[in-house]
Amino acid sequence: IANNPQTIVIRTSWVYSVYGNNFVKTMLRLMKDRKELNVVSDQFGSPTYAKDLAQAILQIINTEWPAMHGDECIFHFSNEGAISWYDFATAIRDIKQLDCTVHPIATIQYPTPAKRPAYSVMSKEKIKSVFKININDWLQSLEECLDKL
Repeated sequence: IANNPQTIVIRTSWVYSVYGNNFVKTMLRLMKDRKELNVVSDQFGSPTYAKDLAQAILQIINTEWPAMHGDECIFHFSNEGAISWYDFATAIRDIKQLDCTVHPIATIQYPTPAKRPAYSVMSKEKIKSVFKININDWLQSLEECLDKL
């Protein structure tokens, strides 16, 4: 892929939408079923609303770009801002006005088979510069998605 000048790679993180299984929909379900939840508070990243990612891809498809090779063709996309999973969960709860206590916990208290980085925020400066993409703040996009659920 990296050797094809008509190809780009878009790396993303924490993808959610009104469709499929994802963190937002899981939190909504759990918060309706339980009075308390534990959510990891020491892993930071940037959520990505699938609709925003799709719109960025459409904009890129309709943009002429110079031939790129190797690392030049790798771009990052997620919504703006850096938050923890705990911040994400409490925002979901607050926006939907759910009666659920969310407790912050350390990663070590929530073991998973896959190791997760403590900080996975990626720079989006290159995709914004090359393709002139405006990126929404994570909270704005979360509110839009939750409005549809």
